Amino acid sequence: MIDPEGNQVGVLPIHQALAKANDYGLDLVEISPNAKPPVCKIMDYGRFKYEQTKKQQEAKKKQTTFQIKEIKVRPKTGEHDLETKMGHIRKFLGRKDKVKVTVMFRGREITLSDRGRALLQQIATELEEIAVVEQYPKFEGRTMMMVLAPR
Repeated sequence: MIDPEGNQVGVLPIHQALAKANDYGLDLVEISPNAKPPVCKIMDYGRFKYEQTKKQQEAKKKQTTFQIKEIKVRPKTGEHDLETKMGHIRKFLGRKDKVKVTVMFRGREITLSDRGRALLQQIATELEEIAVVEQYPKFEGRTMMMVLAPR
């Protein structure tokens, strides 16, 4: 057991520990139940819960979150449209989001798989200074996809 000042009192039976906590006008809180013997501390339980939630909120603030944004193109996408999509990709990477670039093949376009792969390679080379290829181009049904992550 530990008293409110942080001094170790020693190993006490539960009824004695509760009586000591009652003398201080505080609660007996089990800090680490898995230890042998379990560690208890005399403290204000409401304040303890409040401080725990504050610590959790601080830890949550420091986490970095990212999303996966998706950009879809076709094998016959025009040069200007591609430049517009590249601008979107740059914006997403600037916000530290990952970008999934998908080439969709419709109908007989599936025969243009080499053109789709070249398109993804072109995007990767143009963005290599701000992005790294996290997942290289691969086929999934009628789509070919690649994932870019910010540097």
